[in-house]
Amino acid sequence: MLVPALLVLLFCLRGHAGLSPHFLQQPDDLVALLGDEARLPCALGEYWGLVQWTKDGLALGGERDLPGWSRYWISGNAASGQHDLYIRPVELEDQASYECQATQAGLRSRPAQLHVLVPPEAPQVLGGPFVSLVAGIPANLTCRSRGDARPIPELLWFRDGIRLDGTSFHQTLLKEGTTGSVESILSLTPSSHDDGATLVCRARSQALPSGKDTAITLSLQYPPVVTLSAEPQTVLEGEKVTFLCQATAQPPVTGYRWAKGGSPVLGARGPMLEVVADASFLTEPVSCEVSNAVGSANRSTALDVQFGPILQARPEPMSVDVGEDASFSCAWRGNPLPRVTWTRSGDAQVLGSGPTLRLPSVGPEDAGDYVCRAEPGLSGLGGGAAEARLTVNAPPVVTALHSAPAFLRGPARLQCLVFASPAPDAVVWSWDEGFLEAGSRGRFLVETFPVPEGREGQGPALISVLHISGTQESDFSRGFNCSARNRLGEGGTQVSLGRRDLLPTVRIVAGVASAAMTLLMVIIGVTLCCWHHGKASFSKQKNLVRIPGSSDGSSSRGPEEETGSSEDRGPIVHTDHSDLVLDEERALETKDPTNGYYKVRGVSVSLSLGEGPGGGLFLPPPSPLGHPGTPTFYDFNPHQGMVPPCRLYRARAGYLTTPHPRAFTSYSKPTSIGPPDLAPRTPPFPYAAFPIPSHPRLQTHV
Repeated sequence: MLVPALLVLLFCLRGHAGLSPHFLQQPDDLVALLGDEARLPCALGEYWGLVQWTKDGLALGGERDLPGWSRYWISGNAASGQHDLYIRPVELEDQASYECQATQAGLRSRPAQLHVLVPPEAPQVLGGPFVSLVAGIPANLTCRSRGDARPIPELLWFRDGIRLDGTSFHQTLLKEGTTGSVESILSLTPSSHDDGATLVCRARSQALPSGKDTAITLSLQYPPVVTLSAEPQTVLEGEKVTFLCQATAQPPVTGYRWAKGGSPVLGARGPMLEVVADASFLTEPVSCEVSNAVGSANRSTALDVQFGPILQARPEPMSVDVGEDASFSCAWRGNPLPRVTWTRSGDAQVLGSGPTLRLPSVGPEDAGDYVCRAEPGLSGLGGGAAEARLTVNAPPVVTALHSAPAFLRGPARLQCLVFASPAPDAVVWSWDEGFLEAGSRGRFLVETFPVPEGREGQGPALISVLHISGTQESDFSRGFNCSARNRLGEGGTQVSLGRRDLLPTVRIVAGVASAAMTLLMVIIGVTLCCWHHGKASFSKQKNLVRIPGSSDGSSSRGPEEETGSSEDRGPIVHTDHSDLVLDEERALETKDPTNGYYKVRGVSVSLSLGEGPGGGLFLPPPSPLGHPGTPTFYDFNPHQGMVPPCRLYRARAGYLTTPHPRAFTSYSKPTSIGPPDLAPRTPPFPYAAFPIPSHPRLQTHV
């Protein structure tokens, strides 16, 4: 109770003595950078006593130089009441609460908080200063600030002075109230364009507003960046085109691969490809794939190939009923697009243009083939036509076919031709007393069979045949109806049976027989003529041709065989013909037709003689050899190669014969008169005998 009372007393006395001590200036909170100077002001009025400063309640001392605190001192004009506290250099331990106190007056200033700021150090980027990344693959860049920076610094990323977004902040605590490090992570997906780019990580705070920077350079590994070009880009079909594939890559390119329409082009390995353009290049682009150690890239391009029309879809045949609409469609591909026209087969009139032809309310006359045509392109290639048939379904069309006339009571055949689409349900023959669709009935039989090719657009064709066995008079006067029906209606025609008389046939047969007889008589006459001429030439002489080298003596005659009348005896001519060949050994030993009465033998001879004027047997001119009055003989050697006058002669055993191959003649007994005198250079016969005249005995012909 004593102290309060003293204070009250002192206050009362001061009020009576004058003004009391007071603060003219009190210290405020202060922020100072580490290492800088800090000043805390304090001014007192009406006080000349002891002044001291406290730090966090601890008195620093009453002296002005504050011994024991080397970096602390009190400055100012004490007489005027100025007592400022200075700290230099400011350290982290200086951060505290400070008061200015007038101890003798019992005054204390308000507390002033000194905040010491520590500027951040330059940050560190992990992996820097050159950071290697792969283009297209997401990556994280880490920027880290270490030290006791106060306040905690802010880490920012910049590129070309522009702040980058997409960062995350991370702080590591060392102990309570302090931080060990601060990290900032930048997430990015680099591209090939980022190769060589510079990124900056900046650490800034209140202690260092401008911040401190650390720069890094990006080194990008990236797959090839490809550009593909074609020269020329627009080309006619059949021309050459060159493709060029260029690429930039890090690391360098290791290979090229070419493809067309997704299929590899075999043998293409380098950056250039040469091809011959065709229509497929318009829809199947060419691609170039370039690869390196990081990856690969692909680029493709399509050519503007100009080509002629190519048929893609043919028009389909159609079958419609009468009165309905019909339409055809076809598709042509070309560059530029081809002009498509429609015509009827065999007609140049254009019915329409474009891929579709429409025919409203068709009739039977519209049936037939329709042509979809495309003109050739600029190159002159391509183009063409495609046909499709329109079948108009209508009632059957029945036509009578020609039927041959028939004999009374003989067989007959009637025919009709049926065109129908759809195919007829039945073809029926009818007459006065009945009808028949198929099979037989009495004298009638019906057969129906298809025709290989029907009429254009009329559908398949049928031929129906009505067979009649044993025709009657009524069959030639009545009419036979051939009719057919389908779901659209019925059609028919009448067929009549023609009659054939017997008399003209008899006349024809008689004429043919007469002509045949006449021809036969002519042939017989010609044969007799040839035979007569052959006999006239040789009947009065016996010519014997001996085959050289024969040893059987068949060419000789005995005296009993050669006796006869001197009038019938002709010359016996023995000649040497090397071109005559003996058919068989016994050909000369033929039977005597008189059974030995006249002792004659049949002779079969072949000799090629010429035909003289008038059709007679040609004989060579008489030889001038011999004495006058001697019988004439003939030299046949120059005429051995002549064609025989009549085909009735044929080769036998080498003897001159009469026209018939087996002829018999009379023989005369020869009288030797000696060999003739031969002219110079006249080829002699091997031997010759000249018979003397004799009386005829008997002559027999076979």
